[in-house]
Amino acid sequence: MLRTGIPMIDLFNTLVESQKIPIFSVAGEPHDELLLRIGLQTDADIVAVGTIAMIHEAFLALRRRLEEAGRLSRTILFANLASDPVAERLLVPDLALAVAERFAVEERARTLVLLTDMTAFADALTEVGLAQDRVPANRGYLGDLYSELARRYERACRFRDGGSVTVLSVCTLPGGDVTHPSPANTGYITEGQIFLHDGLIDPFGSLSRLKQRVVGHATREDHGPLMNAMIGLYAEAQEARRKVALGFDLTEFDHRLLRYDTLFRARFMEVRVNLPLEQALDLGWRTLAECFTPDEVPIRQRLLETYWPRAGDGLVP
Repeated sequence: MLRTGIPMIDLFNTLVESQKIPIFSVAGEPHDELLLRIGLQTDADIVAVGTIAMIHEAFLALRRRLEEAGRLSRTILFANLASDPVAERLLVPDLALAVAERFAVEERARTLVLLTDMTAFADALTEVGLAQDRVPANRGYLGDLYSELARRYERACRFRDGGSVTVLSVCTLPGGDVTHPSPANTGYITEGQIFLHDGLIDPFGSLSRLKQRVVGHATREDHGPLMNAMIGLYAEAQEARRKVALGFDLTEFDHRLLRYDTLFRARFMEVRVNLPLEQALDLGWRTLAECFTPDEVPIRQRLLETYWPRAGDGLVP
């Protein structure tokens, strides 16, 4: 497991070494802020950051945050700014990945590669290709876009007798369109995604296909059952929200589901929430206890007896 300090990732979409995961986001969402916080809070040994077509002010802010946090000593930063030549944008992922591989092989380091924004990388591929008189294919993008993206993402790996390379990227959705060639091809290559919208990390749109390899093995025994129960109850809460929208009468349990929905969004889905995994697990139990009784929570009895908050423990206000 690679820890990020983001509960919606660590608790619900756990990041695994050698994994490749994009952050799907629309313009205006704090995706770069989320990526930077992951870089600051991760327990990876080395972080390689590649910025593609980033505006100068945003790059200066990123570098300042790294300096203030004292993380520059373990961070390698490759920057292509919006004012830099388009052709240079094609080099940024390769440089960041090459450096990560060097530390993973020679130093046996757990390396994390952060790339933003891979849609700008896809646009640069197209612009350079058109300048070479290549024939465009889907929506003006070149026919080898999938191969070009896969060449970068598939370098995520674990080395025998060495370290690992994990890739986390931002992939913006032009106009919020998930069928756009850049996110559509990325989704075929990667092992899930983090879906960001309205300042929230969406638990239904997000997915980590490798999380079962570490959940309950590298983490506490209650991680998997608690994660499943909380997501299931959040899904029920969405049904209660639809009842409100349609004007149906609500039961007493529906009102508690709506309270749980509010707490879940504020404590776990908000993109600015920071919590270590163990504290996030404890907060999950307390959130359930504030809204439900033990017999209403689909978790086996032994775990309820062990982890359910007892009188005097105190609930999170």
